[in-house]
Amino acid sequence: MRVLLVEDDPLIGQAVRVGLARLGITVDWVRDGELGLQCARSEPFDAVLLDLGLPKRDGMQVLRDLRGQALAMPILVITARDALADRVAGLDAGADDYILKPFEMDELAARLRSALRSRSGRADPVLRSGSLALHPDTKMVTKEGAVVVLSAREFALLELLMRRPGMPMSRAQLEERLLGWGEEVASNALEVNIHNLRRKLGVDSILNIRGVGYFVPRDETACIR
Repeated sequence: MRVLLVEDDPLIGQAVRVGLARLGITVDWVRDGELGLQCARSEPFDAVLLDLGLPKRDGMQVLRDLRGQALAMPILVITARDALADRVAGLDAGADDYILKPFEMDELAARLRSALRSRSGRADPVLRSGSLALHPDTKMVTKEGAVVVLSAREFALLELLMRRPGMPMSRAQLEERLLGWGEEVASNALEVNIHNLRRKLGVDSILNIRGVGYFVPRDETACIR
């Protein structure tokens, strides 16, 4: 999961960036509302964490602008504004959740996952493809009921594909979703991770359409070669 954090407080911003990274969530951080609006419009984030008291453009205006452009990604407000009127205004303006500071990183990650499920129309938190099951909350993957040990990068890649079953994603799209700003990896890192996942989960766990991209099959296409 790749998240945009729009937060001007350096201590909170750093804590969220580091804390969510430890939970396997890539966080790109900007410190003013104008830049946050530009980045949310132009980059393929899975969700936005939005403070309200921001320089250059207030967070509430950023929220209204993003929803006015029909951007469907979850937007979670994180703020110290605890008045009922502020909470109502934020939710009515299109926030998927309204989280008061201070908060725990585990709860913030859980709320992100919940918002993603709601946006995709899923109630079950477990992602499934055939006999494969991925548990985003516990970071556990099972194949035919047996636990499979994955690296953090392998898990993140598999989760990204399993959130979009049957939908091929190109190498560029996968790297955009998995990597934060300034993060560099070897040129063949994606292929290495795909190879490792297939070795651990089976060659049919991740399929490829040459020139199009990789995908995890839906249950009904699990036997397609």
